[in-house]
Formats: sequence, C-alpha cells, structure tokens
Amino acid sequence: MAPTLNRRQLIAAALVAAALPSFAMAQETRAIPDMVLGKADAPVTVIEYAMFTCPHCAAFNKEVFPTLKAEYIDTGKVKLIFREVYFNKPSLWAAMIARCAPADRYFGIADVIFSTQDDWTTQSDGDAMLKKLYGIGRQAGMTDKQMDACMQDRGLAEGLVAEYQKNAKADGIDATPTFLINGKKEMNMPWEDLQKEINAALGA
Repeated sequence: MAPTLNRRQLIAAALVAAALPSFAMAQETRAIPDMVLGKADAPVTVIEYAMFTCPHCAAFNKEVFPTLKAEYIDTGKVKLIFREVYFNKPSLWAAMIARCAPADRYFGIADVIFSTQDDWTTQSDGDAMLKKLYGIGRQAGMTDKQMDACMQDRGLAEGLVAEYQKNAKADGIDATPTFLINGKKEMNMPWEDLQKEINAALGA
C-alpha cells in the first residue's frame, strides 16, 4: 500500500534533514549527473544555477530561456548545464520529482515545475505541496508508486545536496539565478545583456 501524503511529507522532510551539512552522509550517496542541453562541443558553455522555488528563476525560464534555446542552444553555439540549488525543502522535493522522471523528460518537467510555481509553492502545507508535485510527475508519465519510491530514496536526496554543495562552493553561488558563461560568473540579467555576454564569449 502506498504511503499517505502525510507519510510522504515526513519522508521528504527527513531526507532534507539527513542531507544537511551537520549530518553524516550515507556511504552510498548517489552520483548525480549534470543535466545538459546542446552539443557537447559547443564553443560556449553556460552553467545555470537555479532553484525551483525562485520567482526570478521561473521568470528567466519563461521570458529568456526559450530565446536562448532557439537562437543559441539549438543552433549548436551554446551548451547549457542546468544545476539545481536547494535553499529550502520544497526546492529539493521538486528536484527529486524531476530527477526521477526519465532523463529525456527532465527539462520538460522542469518547465512545468517553473510554469506552475505560483500554484504548488503557495499551498498551505507540505502535504498539499507534494500532492501538486505528484500531479506534475504524473504528467511526465510517472506513477504514484514510482514517486513514493523516489521520495524515499535517501541516496538520491543526499547525492543531490552533496553535488549542489560541492558546485556552489566551487563557483561561489549564493543567489539564484546565477550563470557561468565559459567560466565567467554573471548574475541575473535581461536577455539583451545575457546575449551580449554570450556573443562576447563567441567572439562575435
């Protein structure tokens, strides 16, 4: 029998607590791959650090990302590496649902998570929030049983947080969204300014 939503909330909260820096990591912490769009040999690499509960990240996903993808990623000029940031429990819950979807559906489900942010993040409690996230997972073809197993996967939760902590420390990430354009750190900016930085990296 699948656990109740209250049980799911308790499991997710426990996973977050277990992944905090003061807690000893599990021996079998999961290796976490980067989520990548674009050609491997693209001349410019853009690393995006974003959080699923961040309104500015949702705005970037809606207003800027489609143009970036169409003009630079799909044309082979830019490779995008998307790295999740976890400043709170719901951002980790959302990432776990997205990561448990088939890899080729990750960016699609991430888009839905961002586009429905005002809906699921404004729920009155964790039960209701997880119910909304499960609904998004179903859109990607996942069953409740699969998502229950995902939310109980301590190795995944600890692996996600460990990878975030490693990358955030290396790149000095303390706000979202933050970008690295061929290693050059940039904060959130309008599309016109981001385009200028990318074009400069391209030598255009």
